[in-house]
Amino acid sequence: MSGGEPLCSPRRFGHGAALTLVFASVLVAGAATGSLPADGGGPAPGAARATAPIRPEAVTRAAEEAMADGKSPLEAAERAVSRSGDRWAAVYSEGEYEEFAESLDGLYTGVGLEARRERDGRIEVTRVQAGSPAAAAGIRAGDRLRSVDGRAVAGRPVTDVVSLLRGDATDAAAGTTVRLGLERGTRAWTETLRRARLSTDSVTVRTLAGGVTVIRITAFTKGAGDAVRTAVDAAPAGAGVVLDLRGNSGGLVTEAVSTASVFLDGGLVATYDVDGEQRALHAGAGGDTTRPLVALVDGGTMSAAELLTGALRDRGRAVVVGSRTFGKGSVQMPSRLPDGSVAELTVGHYRTPSGRSVDGTGVTPDLDADDGALERAETVLSGLGNDS
Repeated sequence: MSGGEPLCSPRRFGHGAALTLVFASVLVAGAATGSLPADGGGPAPGAARATAPIRPEAVTRAAEEAMADGKSPLEAAERAVSRSGDRWAAVYSEGEYEEFAESLDGLYTGVGLEARRERDGRIEVTRVQAGSPAAAAGIRAGDRLRSVDGRAVAGRPVTDVVSLLRGDATDAAAGTTVRLGLERGTRAWTETLRRARLSTDSVTVRTLAGGVTVIRITAFTKGAGDAVRTAVDAAPAGAGVVLDLRGNSGGLVTEAVSTASVFLDGGLVATYDVDGEQRALHAGAGGDTTRPLVALVDGGTMSAAELLTGALRDRGRAVVVGSRTFGKGSVQMPSRLPDGSVAELTVGHYRTPSGRSVDGTGVTPDLDADDGALERAETVLSGLGNDS
């Protein structure tokens, strides 16, 4: 598994529920126009992995009672949510929520590194963001990261390493320092960097020797859909495209729908339920429906990335290659609490165009591949009629 600093979660929440803003842009907009209920609600009957959701008013009441008693309303809300059994519900302070919203706008605080854990447990730098503190220090892809602020990182999950780089445990801000232990061949050295506010580069494009265009989307931040459309428009006519969604933890559902619109000519992308009422998401008209397309996925493909994968597969638009995706298909709605903190509570689940729920089950690829998945994707494209 690999990861980079832009794939962050709000401070203090490293358990995955922090990535539940997948539907926030749709839900907030809907609530503002009255097209969605202002409070929460329960999942539709028969929804996969259904729980007995806690109502927003119950969380608000717990926060109000704590505030009246001179106690922490945020901690009271967290306890109420924890007791609900809703695995994706979470409570964020006002600052944490604003920070996460900024990350979806394409901003984060860090040093500009992406890394992966190799089979032997060592952490290898896979990418250095141009103009970042890491780039200024001369760190480059292929270097190995031995430690962060004196803590050995070998064998740690990449998400933990990213959290150390960002300084999540101390709410580290731009300008704070972080000391990295590095290794390149036989050389070992220490580098002290200052964290900075950086723009994410969530969509990267490269062309393989055979002419196949690989579009990697690490998260659906603002503008991701437009970036994918630009890349497809620039690809040679008839050339195949690999949409690499491995490790994509989700993001803005509007951007996932925008990306689907690049490859579909209108039609259904997904349905979802809010308080038992069915809603639908549709692609825009005029997408490229003929170019050979493969979607690469793995166990780190989550939320909005699963929504996109399911749509492309069910609509017969892409062959899915890789390993089973994470399985996060629930819908959260943000609710503001009296102290300014925000509770995100599950209100429903989404389904792919064929009516499948991915919550708890994920998307099973058409072709299994782990090592050599990209090469397998190239082979599939050649069979789909890639002209390159």
